[in-house]
Amino acid sequence: MTTTQVIVLIIVLALVALAVAGWFVMRRRSLQKRFGPEYDRLVAERDSRAEAEREMRERQRRHADLELRALSGEARERYANQWQEIQARFLDQPNEAVRDGQALVTELIAERGYPTNDDAEQEATLSVQHSQTLQHYRDAREISRLNDRGEATTEQLRQALVHYRELFAELLGQSPVPSTTPKDGE
Repeated sequence: MTTTQVIVLIIVLALVALAVAGWFVMRRRSLQKRFGPEYDRLVAERDSRAEAEREMRERQRRHADLELRALSGEARERYANQWQEIQARFLDQPNEAVRDGQALVTELIAERGYPTNDDAEQEATLSVQHSQTLQHYRDAREISRLNDRGEATTEQLRQALVHYRELFAELLGQSPVPSTTPKDGE
């Protein structure tokens, strides 16, 4: 090989290496954007960043296989009304309100087409589109477990309902509780 050919080969190999590195960076950024805080959580939990990213790509593949359904206006209204009833009952029956809130969120998750038979699978598929509110759901479920054992305080139960409401509102596509703040000019 001539000196010119060697230089050209080195330049081509450097460009290929840069392209591959750029592709990995873009793929990583795409996962970070898509999974938000869930990206950081998985990277911290797994043995390597590559393992965590493989899992996120697998979650995306499984999520793509789901047949997610939009809610009708009637279904949205029914769910919003049920949520308001649960919140209204909280003062008199906080334990039951949290249990009913969890049941209603699970019902909504199922109606939208997400799996509900396995908690880990449910969280994994929810993480693809609902990563910003998934930690709220995890926190609510942890408090619900305390509630089931009779160990949750009233404040924790209130927090659980607030946490459930975050995912509930996102899945519903609207806030389940209308704003009570006055609008400009009122």
